[in-house]
Amino acid sequence: MSGKLIAENRRARFDYFLEETFEAGLMLTGSEVKSLRTGRANIAESYASVEGDEVVLINADIPPFAQANRFNHEPRRHRKLLLHRKQLDKLIGAVTREGRTIIPTKLYWNEKGLAKLEIALAKGKKLHDKREATAERDWQRDKARLLRDRG
Repeated sequence: MSGKLIAENRRARFDYFLEETFEAGLMLTGSEVKSLRTGRANIAESYASVEGDEVVLINADIPPFAQANRFNHEPRRHRKLLLHRKQLDKLIGAVTREGRTIIPTKLYWNEKGLAKLEIALAKGKKLHDKREATAERDWQRDKARLLRDRG
């Protein structure tokens, strides 16, 4: 990923084991692009779902663009993800056969100025996995503090 970050789903790493990432384009309207240019979007509660033979982004919030008046978009509408056929087949297979989830992790502008979404094939964490991750993070912080104080 390179380019300007628009939105990030920081909770994804805590709630899921992220296995493989893909870069997907988004099918957007003009007012959505203008709203994204102002840097306003939220992908924290969003997820991607398989509908037929395509993948759709659900519950991503792109607020209405103030100057678009009556030509504005629906803030939480379903947006089609643009991927290569092999990537689509891999994602659809993993979701249907293995019970994986498709989680958006980052929304950003690429070098060409196009809005791109980084999605990850994920497996949900159980409560004990989350506790383990929290304990590991706390230990790393304490270890760094001890080394800094002694050194």
